[in-house]
Amino acid sequence: MSFSSEQKRFVRQRAGNCREYCRVSPTGRLVGFQIDHIIAIKHGGTDSADNLCLARYDCNIYKGSNVAALDPLTGDASRLYHPRQQQWDEHFTINPDATLSGLTPEGRLTVLVLRLNDEERVKHRLAEQMTGDYPCKKV
Repeated sequence: MSFSSEQKRFVRQRAGNCREYCRVSPTGRLVGFQIDHIIAIKHGGTDSADNLCLARYDCNIYKGSNVAALDPLTGDASRLYHPRQQQWDEHFTINPDATLSGLTPEGRLTVLVLRLNDEERVKHRLAEQMTGDYPCKKV
């Protein structure tokens, strides 16, 4: 899918350049971004602004077209975190070691499916955390 320059600009501006799943800042030169369909087109999602978010490249790749999974704690099916409908701080917490923990089924599933605690990603967040750039603060 190709997004217009206007769509990209709007999504980045609304997110304050913060990656909306992992809260990584735009200061990380090696961290690319993509515009993500929160609900994939194949699952009935659209290109409307309320279905788009700013995602780290890795987050978007691992998420793919997934919209739900099984909660590792309960085994129950639940939807992934939805950045347009839910507040990040209600679903995730940042641990002192820069790992992320899910506070809700949506948070736990998102950490798992998007592999938010893969070693290299945690190292990157920890480095940003040490310089005061993590978590991202909307600009």
